[in-house]
Amino acid sequence: QVHLVESGGGLVRAGGSLRLSCAVSARTFSSYVMGWFRQAPGKEREFVARISWSGGMIDYADSVKGRFTISRDNAKNTLYLQMNSLKPEDTAIYYCAAPRRPTYWTRAEADFGFWGQGTQVTVSS
Repeated sequence: QVHLVESGGGLVRAGGSLRLSCAVSARTFSSYVMGWFRQAPGKEREFVARISWSGGMIDYADSVKGRFTISRDNAKNTLYLQMNSLKPEDTAIYYCAAPRRPTYWTRAEADFGFWGQGTQVTVSS
């Protein structure tokens, strides 16, 4: 079983930065592809970023490319999302997630079977 807990959300002005963390309780965390998703008010949840088990493969949604950085520390069982140059449209609940098949390189929400409770990010204009 995989248990995920996000932290680091908050209120920030446009142009500011936040760093989200996701603590993962899984003995085999280092073998998992990990992802970040977000859900804005009134919208469906959407893919933000993903990272392979080693960090050697990384992928971003076009809307955050160049502003967000996903990373992981396998020794600490922790996933990160550094968010810079934040915009009001980045306001959402942010979720970390792990796929049902640990090494499956996917963006599809349906393939992710383990989710954190989410952390709120609010960007004011």
